[in-house]
Amino acid sequence: MTVNQRIKELRLKLGLSQAKFAKAISISNGYIAGLELGNRNVNERLIKLICITFNVREEWLKTGNGNMFNEEPSELAELAYSTFKELKPEFQEYVLKQMDQLLEIQNRMHDD
Repeated sequence: MTVNQRIKELRLKLGLSQAKFAKAISISNGYIAGLELGNRNVNERLIKLICITFNVREEWLKTGNGNMFNEEPSELAELAYSTFKELKPEFQEYVLKQMDQLLEIQNRMHDD
C-alpha cells in the first residue's frame, strides 16, 4: 500500500468526504482526489500537516507500520493544534518550516 492509498484509508476511517478532509488541511478537493488516485506526489509538508491535524502517526502514514493514530494528545499538543488552526495557510506553512528546522537542530544535537 502506498502513502497515497493510506491517505484515502485514513480519510475513510475518519468518515470524511474529500471536501471535508481537504478543508481541514487547507488544500483543494482536486488535490486530494489527485493524491488518492496516485496522480500527485505526497511531500513532507503534507505528511506533517495530515499527522498534526488528524493525530496520525507519521511512521504509519509513510510506511504503514504500527498504529494509525497517536495516543491521546497532550494538553500542549492540543493547544498547539488549536492555535495552528487559527492561522492563515501561509502562516501555517511558515510554522511547519520552523518545526522542520527545529527538528534538524534537535537531531544534530542528539547525534553529537
